[in-house]
Amino acid sequence: MALTEAQILGCAGHDDLLELLFAELRIRLPPGEPFHTGRFLKKIRTIPIGLRAMAATFELDVSMTLDDLGWHFGNWAHRGYCDETLRGLRELEAGEYADMFAKAYELAQACWTELNSDHGDFGKWYNKSDLYKATKPLSSRWWDLQEIDEGIFGCWTRYARKYPHKVTQVVAPF
Repeated sequence: MALTEAQILGCAGHDDLLELLFAELRIRLPPGEPFHTGRFLKKIRTIPIGLRAMAATFELDVSMTLDDLGWHFGNWAHRGYCDETLRGLRELEAGEYADMFAKAYELAQACWTELNSDHGDFGKWYNKSDLYKATKPLSSRWWDLQEIDEGIFGCWTRYARKYPHKVTQVVAPF
């Protein structure tokens, strides 16, 4: 059964709504298939714009929980995916997060070849890199902001409550 606006609006708390959104994403983007970035990008373009934005920003939230902004590009050095992540942040009205991501993405461009190379020990390279040094203040601000507003997932739930139709219906793409 597809997610409805009534279900979204009926969720009392952040956690309940977040679980509902995760469940819908699991239905529309079933886990278990080997991940292929091009296939993923094609698939998310077929789902409602709000879910598309959420799907595009999920791995960034994981990166910011486990690592930092610069390291995110080591894991996800794919321009199409990064562009989609930035569009997703903007669609979710995650202004400061989008600004920080855009700045980090711009910084990552200077070492894109290195981010895409198999140099053996990414951590050793990264922790001495200009990218790490340049994105460190952005990551620190990100983590501070996450403590205040529940991070990207907080953006998801605020967006879903404000625009439930953009989470349940396929509308014009961004």
